[in-house]
Amino acid sequence: MRKFRSIGFTYAVAVLLCLTGPSAVTGLQSAIAQTATAESSEVQPGSEAVYAEPQTLIGQAIKASMPPNVPQGLERYYGQRAFAPIWFDESGLRENAHLAIAAMAEANDHALNPSNYGPLRLVQLSETAQSPEEWAQFDLELSLQFLRYATHLSSGRVQPNKINKALNLFPNRPAPEMLFENAELSTDFSAFLEGLAPRSDNYARLKRRLAQYRAKAAEGGFTIVPEGEVLKPDMPDPRIAVLRERLIEEDVPGAADHTGDAYDGTLVEAVKVFQEYHGLETDGVIGKNTLARLNMPIEEKLIQMELNMERRRWMRDNLGDFYVFVNLADQNLKVVRNGKTIHTTRVVVGKPYHATPVFSDQMEYVEINPYWNVPYSIATKEYLPKLKGNPSALSSQNIRIFQDGNEIAATQIAWNSYSGKNFPFRLRQDPGKRNALGRIKFMFPNEFNIYIHDTPSKSLFARSERAFSHGCIRVSDPFALADVLLEHLNPAPGQWEQIRDSGDRKVIKPKVPIEVHLTYLTAWMNKDGSTHFRKDIYGRDEVLLKALRTAMTENL
Repeated sequence: MRKFRSIGFTYAVAVLLCLTGPSAVTGLQSAIAQTATAESSEVQPGSEAVYAEPQTLIGQAIKASMPPNVPQGLERYYGQRAFAPIWFDESGLRENAHLAIAAMAEANDHALNPSNYGPLRLVQLSETAQSPEEWAQFDLELSLQFLRYATHLSSGRVQPNKINKALNLFPNRPAPEMLFENAELSTDFSAFLEGLAPRSDNYARLKRRLAQYRAKAAEGGFTIVPEGEVLKPDMPDPRIAVLRERLIEEDVPGAADHTGDAYDGTLVEAVKVFQEYHGLETDGVIGKNTLARLNMPIEEKLIQMELNMERRRWMRDNLGDFYVFVNLADQNLKVVRNGKTIHTTRVVVGKPYHATPVFSDQMEYVEINPYWNVPYSIATKEYLPKLKGNPSALSSQNIRIFQDGNEIAATQIAWNSYSGKNFPFRLRQDPGKRNALGRIKFMFPNEFNIYIHDTPSKSLFARSERAFSHGCIRVSDPFALADVLLEHLNPAPGQWEQIRDSGDRKVIKPKVPIEVHLTYLTAWMNKDGSTHFRKDIYGRDEVLLKALRTAMTENL
């Protein structure tokens, strides 16, 4: 058999450069990979050689070479085409083959690792193949690598629930038969390749910002602000010029408008914006935490952005027409209608020991003046020891005791006879100002017993870090949230507050679908161009980074 013409020395070099450039999770400088991207774009598709053997010989070789662990859908797709090659014909390599290998070589643009897809090996196979068996090997390997690449790009390199049981996300992975059929039927294969990535503005913005930060890293990163005393507004300081330059480098509004050597005016306001971007107290004071964020290595920010691009691949492109979006790392809630944010508020989320899980559900009802059915774990671990010491310990909190549906006086129970292993009681707190759920809760029943609710502990909302609950989400100004979520019911002004003040328990069911998405994002870019980073309060960045590095070495 005559060998196809080489894919091209320039292209092979481009692939090699990509493979030796930054990986998807190292956060290192990307100059080499960017050079590779530019060079690989020069590749011209097509081949001048013809493939001399009958198609049937190649088909027989592909069928005989089919690996035992090949995905069934891919094997069926080959079978439907009588095992004819997918990526070449009598005229040589198809354009789709060139474009697919080029896309895999440039996977770093999407924070994926090009070496996971072996583009250089595919180039080498196409260079050296002579026999039908060798060409069959090339076609099969390109199909397998393309399937892997498409899966990683569309739904993530790792399956979230397998690396962390608190991540109850199960992204749809592409079905091989449909993927290859759509690829072959596409009239614009380049557009088809671009469409494999998440089609959300959030993903596109973060991808764009990642490229910009990589370019900045290649230039040496951000300026370091020297250590010194705590810097407060109106103080003179020799570091002012350096501070101003550091904020300008990250495009913080107002920094470039400042002049002079005093920490005042627009520079203080710029620092407050920077603090907001990083989830800090927006007091304008440059203390230990703010200075640490100013001097956070750009490589760490690259890692955060890369990890959160992976998280975006786990999420649906369309989160719904009307939904509640809670970012646990940010400890904020927003309500979105038709793509526009119409309400934002602070929330308190679970302590690291009681980390709130990630999942999506649909709101079913809102309850005003709710009972609080004390969770079993809280009843046995927190309240039972108190009851053993004093059977009346919970009476001041209006918590009553039930067994088999019947109320029992706490003083009639021999509490020392019970433990977490044989606790037959149900504890319920009556509605009221001291109720742990406050005066209203928003229910989307789920297996984790997580919901959004009011709280009598209002002071916690003033803190910059708000991880204090047992897992549920406490919301600031919950009746303002009710007004937004139940607006379609056309309530009279103050209607929900009137029910609250009456003390009556009331359940209201929304008449329109309201989706609820509990997420965990530590880096994102807003529509206004601001880039945000958050502390990894649950250590989930570390877990994901380790999983991605393992996947990289295992070439998954």
